Amino acid sequence: MSGSPPELPIVVLDALMPVSQRLVLNRRGSSVWDVEGDGGRYAVKVGYPVQATSEWPAQPWTALAPAREGAVLHRLGADDIAYGEWERGTWNIQPWWEGPDLYRLWEPCRTEGSFEPHTSVVLGCVEALAELHAKGWAHGDVQPAHFIIGPERIHLIDLALAQGGHVPERYHFPFRGCLVHYEAPEIARNVLATGEAEPTQEADIYALGASLLISATGWRAVEYPDDAPRPVQREAVASGKRRPVKAPGELGELIDAMLSHAPENRPTIHEVGKALS
Repeated sequence: MSGSPPELPIVVLDALMPVSQRLVLNRRGSSVWDVEGDGGRYAVKVGYPVQATSEWPAQPWTALAPAREGAVLHRLGADDIAYGEWERGTWNIQPWWEGPDLYRLWEPCRTEGSFEPHTSVVLGCVEALAELHAKGWAHGDVQPAHFIIGPERIHLIDLALAQGGHVPERYHFPFRGCLVHYEAPEIARNVLATGEAEPTQEADIYALGASLLISATGWRAVEYPDDAPRPVQREAVASGKRRPVKAPGELGELIDAMLSHAPENRPTIHEVGKALS
């Protein structure tokens, strides 16, 4: 159970003076709000620590994630970001990007056999990730929900786990993997062995391939029971045993290359873009 989300911190309310606010997402340790104020429309993220239960261990890092993302965005040159601390954790304010995510946009691909993914959308996702890679960063949490398909461009969001430059020590926390559906085998192996890993651009490529595959077909790249414990999921990913499923059209071969077991066998984001264009 996610429980009731905390209210927006007073400092955020004072900064935005909302005329409307809508809870978009409430999960363990964080909530996301769509807030409209006099200055525009914003996404507000609020983080707080997760207490240990019989089902999961304590997760104090969730309290730091919004401020860490804010610091990363500042390092990447965004000047329309604010972030700070409140009594239970941290928060950030960033522009609201309107549009469906990749998985929702491609629903017809999964429900109508004759519908193929548009190359222009794939290229937009590639360009968004390429922009990040060109600045020397790895995202660390590439997944379909993090590509917002806007009317003019595609936005890559949720950079709380990104690595590639300095982040204030008070907001930093180790990378312990991401959503296993999109986790590269080498990341899964390291997390199983040590509890931590290092986000890389090669792992981002794998995650992009897995994101495109599941969005186009509805199938995960690696097979494991839906209710399997996280370590069992990671063991399946680390083994490299792929499902025999392909995305439709020419995209299928490119995704297969992106999902190569060895990082050095995957194309770079530049090579993916060149193959598409």
